[in-house]
Amino acid sequence: MKTCCVIGHRDFEQDTETKQIIKELLILLIEKENITEFLFGSKSNFNDFCYDVVTELMNNYSNLKRVFVRAEYPVVSDNYINYLKGFYEDSYFYDEKLMTNKFSHIRRNQFMVDKSDVCVFYYNEKYKPKTNTKSGTFLAYEYAIKKGKRIFNVFNIKKEC
Repeated sequence: MKTCCVIGHRDFEQDTETKQIIKELLILLIEKENITEFLFGSKSNFNDFCYDVVTELMNNYSNLKRVFVRAEYPVVSDNYINYLKGFYEDSYFYDEKLMTNKFSHIRRNQFMVDKSDVCVFYYNEKYKPKTNTKSGTFLAYEYAIKKGKRIFNVFNIKKEC
């Protein structure tokens, strides 16, 4: 089983063209790279958008697995896990040894990059979060480059079309 993480900005332009680019990219990764597991975080419209595309692709690729990687709540009830299984095939906390704090989403994204064979990003270098801090997507993108991961940036692919 090969794994792909999906990380992107909280806000991005959701349109038919972007959906088609993502769909074609994911089909390529499934068919040529044997990707079967997709890791999703939270708090990103891009993640939600890709989740919907993967869910749609599951009609033709029944071996796909959607995994929600929690940045918070290392220990959760069986009820919550059952709730998540209504949407995902699996869910886990990125590192049960670490306590949750304000950096938990950054560390969770790094974990997702580490665990993945391929990374799909929506990273626009001009994007500025409302909090006037570095974007979590920026930090994850830089981390993926540092780790030598194969990166597909949907923002750049869209610009080239």
